[in-house]
Amino acid sequence: HFLRAGALASLAGLSPAAAASVHAERRPRHTRPPRARQRPGRSGEVLLNANENPLGLGPRAREAVAAALDEANRYPRERRDALVARLAERHGVQPENIVLGNGSTEVLQMAVQALAQPRARLVVADPTFEDVPRYREPFPYRLVKVPLDFRYAHDVARMRGEAEAERRPSVVYLCNPNNPTGTLTPSAEIDDWIVDAPESVFFIVDEAYFEFVDDPGYWSAVKWIDQRPNLLVARTFSKVYGMAGMRLGYGIAHADTVARLEEFIGHNNANQLALAAALASLDDEAHVRASLDLNRRSLAVVTETLDELGLGYLPSSTNFVMHQIGRADLGEYIARFREQGIRVGRPFPPMLGYNRLSLGMPDDMARWAETLRAFRARGWV
Repeated sequence: HFLRAGALASLAGLSPAAAASVHAERRPRHTRPPRARQRPGRSGEVLLNANENPLGLGPRAREAVAAALDEANRYPRERRDALVARLAERHGVQPENIVLGNGSTEVLQMAVQALAQPRARLVVADPTFEDVPRYREPFPYRLVKVPLDFRYAHDVARMRGEAEAERRPSVVYLCNPNNPTGTLTPSAEIDDWIVDAPESVFFIVDEAYFEFVDDPGYWSAVKWIDQRPNLLVARTFSKVYGMAGMRLGYGIAHADTVARLEEFIGHNNANQLALAAALASLDDEAHVRASLDLNRRSLAVVTETLDELGLGYLPSSTNFVMHQIGRADLGEYIARFREQGIRVGRPFPPMLGYNRLSLGMPDDMARWAETLRAFRARGWV
């Protein structure tokens, strides 16, 4: 079994695959426009670059955090156990199927490291959430990047071929919806592979953006965990619950898998305030609805603006949009928005002709749209 194969193996023999890259067409240089007036705030910038919830914590979570301050001097075991029990009830599993992380990134990291062994492959889409390939170091993984298919979905057939080649142990990372593209892979395609895969293949299914999806062909992979010890589903409180700065996520897996993963985390890795906020957030459906409604309205501003300017974009099931930037060079595009007090993204090779734009408040999106139109008028996009 994969989890019994020896997690910490020889650190020699790393052979990461080289990342693909493409070059965007260089655009002509022009005189820069005057700086836009920055809105009041701590940074004075509009932040549309990190897929955060612009509403922040819901009112119940804010109250819970304030109340929990009196217990900040106490270790969080009781509140931790309460959240684990609540999450287990929510997902129809047992508490031993839940592992907490300091953000879902810690859950992903502990999985990649716990599953490392000689000759193992780490199979990921290209592009996808870039932290997971980084977590393979310094372990003896061979990184295999499989380009997204024509739908910008995971190419499940090709990933399966790579993961099951020569029956070598493989860890497969499936971010669904995918970051940075915002696109969906039909859940039935993932289910078919999970059911048929040999035990030598371990699946990490990242559902960070689960709550944003409204598609009948999409559902959680959680239903398989009792039958499949070679599966971990990762969730986060960073996105729809607005807790990115508090760092809390969790994994759902077979009890044996959770026990193995917990060997790679510290005790009390979730703090009192984050735990209190999470428990309260699970009861605040009104805040979730408000966040999703805001997301839909901001998405409409973005897509209407892109349509107006003839800039293509990928269909999004998340709180961000991957869109074309026309003739612009991506680095200069990002820098020019930054000069206007707007942060809009970062490079995601090989898609260097696209920018990942996070969705903020409607007035933020209106400011972005106005700035983009000004750039078009100057021939910059």
